[in-house]
Amino acid sequence: MKAADIEAAILSALPGAKVELQDLAGDEDHWSATVTAPQFEGKSRVQQHKMVYSAFGERMGRELHALQVVTKVPN
Repeated sequence: MKAADIEAAILSALPGAKVELQDLAGDEDHWSATVTAPQFEGKSRVQQHKMVYSAFGERMGRELHALQVVTKVPN
């Protein structure tokens, strides 16, 4: 999955988020995403990660093989 598609999916689910991506293996299939979003306020880390992963639905594990997620609440 291309970086632009990953970012678009996350921004669709979490409008106003800041998304930083790194292609971990250079194959557009293994990514690291740091997502900073106000929607994470008051949520546990597990809830935050579920919010990010839910942006991909059935594409996770198919079009996007692996996504390492770091979530942050903006200052």
